[in-house]
Amino acid sequence: MKKIFFFLFLISFLFESNAQIQNPRKLEFDWKTDTLITNIDLSEITMVLPRGRFPKIDFPKFIDKEEGLTSFFALEPVLSVEIDGVAKAYPFNMLSSHEMSNDTIGGVPILPTYCPLCNTGIVFDRRLEINGKTEVLEFEVSGLLRKSNMIMFDRNTETWWQQLMGNAIVGDLTNKELEIIPSLIISVEDFFEKYPDGQILSKKTGHERAEASYGKNHYVKYDSLGHDPYSRYFKPEDIDMRFPAMERIVNLYSDGAYKIYPFSILKDKSVINDCFNSKCIVIFHDFGTVSVLDKKEISESQDIGTVTMFSPIVDGKKRTFIKKGDKFFDKKTKSTWDLTGLCIEGKLKGKQLNIEPYSIHFAFAWLAFNPESVVYGEGKD
Repeated sequence: MKKIFFFLFLISFLFESNAQIQNPRKLEFDWKTDTLITNIDLSEITMVLPRGRFPKIDFPKFIDKEEGLTSFFALEPVLSVEIDGVAKAYPFNMLSSHEMSNDTIGGVPILPTYCPLCNTGIVFDRRLEINGKTEVLEFEVSGLLRKSNMIMFDRNTETWWQQLMGNAIVGDLTNKELEIIPSLIISVEDFFEKYPDGQILSKKTGHERAEASYGKNHYVKYDSLGHDPYSRYFKPEDIDMRFPAMERIVNLYSDGAYKIYPFSILKDKSVINDCFNSKCIVIFHDFGTVSVLDKKEISESQDIGTVTMFSPIVDGKKRTFIKKGDKFFDKKTKSTWDLTGLCIEGKLKGKQLNIEPYSIHFAFAWLAFNPESVVYGEGKD
């Protein structure tokens, strides 16, 4: 009798725990995830779509430069990853439909991800140490959102992961973190100029409905500065008023804290040399990359430019950079550098700046998760 009572109590408790999750469409809760193991308030999660709704790219196909430059337009943004001399590009317009891809590059299992609602594109290492053993996780889009940001899940344990931060929030692996793999968000043109032997994701993914939508924007005018995030996924009263909700920001992590750099300042300065805690960085901004969240036809969208972030240390010496015209220079040697951190002319020709892990987010989303972030331009920099 006691066992039956305990069993009924447990079922009731689990039901109440799951019921904390917002489920306005009354979707079936088809999860094995242990929602009793969590480090967040479950009421922050909204069930938006059934699991399995997003088409998966588990074994992606790629095309070379010649075909890539005809399949995609020059100013289209991509998530660019290079490991051990192997470079791949994942177009944002395709990731908007799939939001992630389980892939391998240079022998490293990777997870390129993009959440269009937050404009967050990050690449993670799919390897994780579990109970003293290295496991390779396989991920999928859950159909769940938290603070408008995608929640991912690994098929191995059905743990839920926050895409913007790369941390496990519900399930057996709660409190685990995925390692970020440095990447660049650049245009198709810049990618193939830097990596002539690089490959870009093929539009032949085997998902006919998704294939028909490549090049189309599902969120027309979403990133307008006067726009707010969709209220059904993010409470308007929770928007941090320090910035317009759709202001793009770039984040830097150092010694347990974050500093953010607004696009509005980056566009004006073009180059920022800065130090935060124990890290010194240089940020480049240049035009020549369009938004995938503006016009219906992405090729007609506004040129918002992009930013890249690097360590300024070259040959053991910290360099200071400036921009004149459309070129970047280091003050000491007057060498010329491109947006991808490669020295293309001068005494340091051939040197490559190390990428500092970063991503580009909408301010409302980043500050919802990291409200204590230090803001560049406020106080002394």
